[in-house]
Amino acid sequence: MQFAPPPPRPASDTTDPDGILLVDKPAGMTSSDVVVAVRRMFRLKKTGHGGTLDPGATGLLVLLIGRGTRAQDRIMGGDKTYQGTLRLGRETSTQDWEGETRAEADPSGVTEAALRDLIDREFTGDVLQVPPMVSAIKINGEPLYKLARRGEEAERKPRLIHVYDFSLDHFANPDAAFTVRCSKGTYIRTLCHDIGEQLGCHAHMTSLRRLSCGPFRLENALSFEALKLLPRPELVNHLLPLTAIGDSSLLA
Repeated sequence: MQFAPPPPRPASDTTDPDGILLVDKPAGMTSSDVVVAVRRMFRLKKTGHGGTLDPGATGLLVLLIGRGTRAQDRIMGGDKTYQGTLRLGRETSTQDWEGETRAEADPSGVTEAALRDLIDREFTGDVLQVPPMVSAIKINGEPLYKLARRGEEAERKPRLIHVYDFSLDHFANPDAAFTVRCSKGTYIRTLCHDIGEQLGCHAHMTSLRRLSCGPFRLENALSFEALKLLPRPELVNHLLPLTAIGDSSLLA
């Protein structure tokens, strides 16, 4: 997505505010798209985000403004909560709805009890997870997703993640809705894929929405549409202070 260069700032308006802006990211935009749009709309110099959401995913995106950009690593390292859906019966190349079909199997024999039992036994607590090819993890200096675009497959080592809570909210075979609270580095699409493999019928993620990131919650976020209508002087009214992160060194 391309954005026009920002208009020049008035001479009296040359200082960025410092703080944290919570945005409800819409589907169809990358996290970087949102950062660039906010930088342009409010004529900011220093902006960033505290953890990527895939273009198709929605929900909480933590934007960092001014000295808030110092908190990027702190926020990215926080626990996350997601709501999502998966569909049994189909494996895809990206482990989500956007990928090409790789394998299919009949999931009609899967019961809600079997799915709940599997989640409780194998996908709650410490879990070893192999990152997907469609990720930003680098091998020999190159992100995996770039290799995937060329149709290449690279060996990935399992990583230890932690799933604090994994609740099955609704099941109507072949579709399941769930809520997951997990540690940094957890790929929800891979949880969905691995559940399908364990059940022997394949699965892929069909939607994803982030509800929380560290101490920040989606219910306190501003929609992107509302953000577009916000006058620049009012931006400071929607910024959380850097003390919300709990690290006084950011104020230095």
